[in-house]
Amino acid sequence: MVNYTDGNTRTCGLLANPARHTLSPFIHNNLAQMFGINMVYVPFEVPSGSIQDAVKGAKALNILGLNVTIPYKNEVIPYLDDIDPLAKGIGAVNTIVRMKNGGFKGYNTDMTGLYRFLQEEGVDFQGKTVVILGAGGVARPAAFLCGTKGAEKVFLLNRTYDKAESVADEVNKAIFEYGNDEKLTADGIPANGEDSEYPQIVIPMRLEDYKDLYKEDKFIVLQCTSVGLFPDVNSAVIEDSEFYKHVSVAMDMIYRPIETKFMKLVKEAGATAYSGLKMLLYQGIDAFELWNNEEGDEKIKVSREQADEVYRLLELEIIGARNIILEGFMGSGKSTVAEELAALLDMELLDTDKAIEEAEERTIKEIFEQDGEASFRDMETELIESVVAEHYRDMVVSLGGGLPLREKNGELLKAAGKIVYLRTKAQTVYNRLKGDTTRPLLKSDDPLKRINDLLGERSEKYESIADIIIDTDELTPAEIAREIINRLGVSFI
Repeated sequence: MVNYTDGNTRTCGLLANPARHTLSPFIHNNLAQMFGINMVYVPFEVPSGSIQDAVKGAKALNILGLNVTIPYKNEVIPYLDDIDPLAKGIGAVNTIVRMKNGGFKGYNTDMTGLYRFLQEEGVDFQGKTVVILGAGGVARPAAFLCGTKGAEKVFLLNRTYDKAESVADEVNKAIFEYGNDEKLTADGIPANGEDSEYPQIVIPMRLEDYKDLYKEDKFIVLQCTSVGLFPDVNSAVIEDSEFYKHVSVAMDMIYRPIETKFMKLVKEAGATAYSGLKMLLYQGIDAFELWNNEEGDEKIKVSREQADEVYRLLELEIIGARNIILEGFMGSGKSTVAEELAALLDMELLDTDKAIEEAEERTIKEIFEQDGEASFRDMETELIESVVAEHYRDMVVSLGGGLPLREKNGELLKAAGKIVYLRTKAQTVYNRLKGDTTRPLLKSDDPLKRINDLLGERSEKYESIADIIIDTDELTPAEIAREIINRLGVSFI
C-alpha cells in the first residue's frame, strides 16, 4: 500500500537501529488510509550515538511524531521536553508526540496498548495474581503496568534470581513513587516524613520454583522471554502441563511465530492465549491516536473493528501471505473459493484470467485462436511481474490453470505471497466441466483422458511451488476457504 503524498503530508516515523524489518509502517499507513489522514510513516535507522541529533533533526523537520525502539527507549529521554508520568515510571519511551509549543513529549504506548487490548478482551489485573516469565527489558515495564493497574501480586520468575530480585526492587519503588508522586521530595522520600518503605507487590522467584505458584490457584501469565522465538519454535520456558492448568489467560510477547509453543500449551489446558502481535498493533494504535489528536481531544479513535482489520493484514504479513494465491487445474474451484476467501478476509480479488480478458478486451478462447497459447502465457507472466514489482498486497489471487507451469512464474509467485494448491481428481474435474465449450485445452474426442493427461503433466509442478495443498473433491467452496484460513492460522471472525 502506498499513501498519496503532497505538500500537506505530515510525517511520522521510527527511530531504531536496525530499522529495516519493522512492521510499524504497515500499521500506521493502513490506519492513515482508513481515516483518510494525509500522513505517511517511514523508518529512520539512527546510527549509534546519534539519537540526540535525530530528535533535534525531527524538530527542525516538523515531524509530527515518532516511535522509538531498541536501543533508544531509555537513551532518548534526556532529549525530550516533557515525559508522561507512566513512561517516567516505566523508565522507557516508545512514542514521541509533538506538542503545541513545538517540543516533544514522551509516552510509553507499549504498556498502554497492552492494557487497552486486554481490557477490550475483558482481562483486568485488579486484585489478580500475575506471573511474569523473565526479568528482561519487556518484563520490567510489564510488571510496572500490572502493579499500577491493581494487581494484588506480581511474581517475577527468572533463571537468575539476582536479576529478578533487582528488577522487582526497582519496580516496587517505581510503583510506590508513581502512586505517591505529589508527596515526594526530589530525593524520592515522602515529604511528610512517613516511613519510606514501599509495598512489595512484585515478588522475585527462581524459575525452577514455579510449582510454588500452584497455591495461587489461577493466575494471569505474561511471557516476556525470547524462548520460542523463531527459529526456536518448539520450546517454552515452562513445559510442565500442570503449570498451564492454573493459567486463566496468557499473552506471549513474541509474535514470530504468531502461535508459539507457550500459547499452544495454554490453549491445550483450556485457557485463552494471545500473541504479542496484538501488543504490537495496539501500541501502534495508541501512538497513532496521540499523534492525530490534540491533548484531551479524541476526534480520532480506532474502533475494535478497525483494529481487527489491521490485525488480519498483520497476520498475513507475518506469515508471508501478503497475498493468498490459489493454483490448480481448471475446474478445481479457484475462482469461487477466491471469492469466498476475499469476502471472509475483506481482501481484494484478482482473477488472472479475467484481468487478461479485460485488458485485451477478448476472451481467452479468442486470444488462443488469434495469437496462440505462447502469447497468452507471456501475458500471464507480465501480469504476475507487475504484482511483484508494484508490491501489491492484501489480495486473493486466482491463477489460470497453466500459469504456474513456467519456471519464472513459479519464482514470481513465491515472491508474491502464499501459494495454495487446490488439488482435484480428474473425474471430479470432468464432472464439473463436461459440456463447457469455452476451455480451449479440453477440445478432444475424449475429454476425461485429456484431463488425466494434463493433470499428470502439471501436478508435480503445482505441488513443487505450493505452501499448502488441499484436496477439494469432497469439500464445498466455503469449506475450502475456511480450511485455507485455518491452515494459514489467520483470524477472520
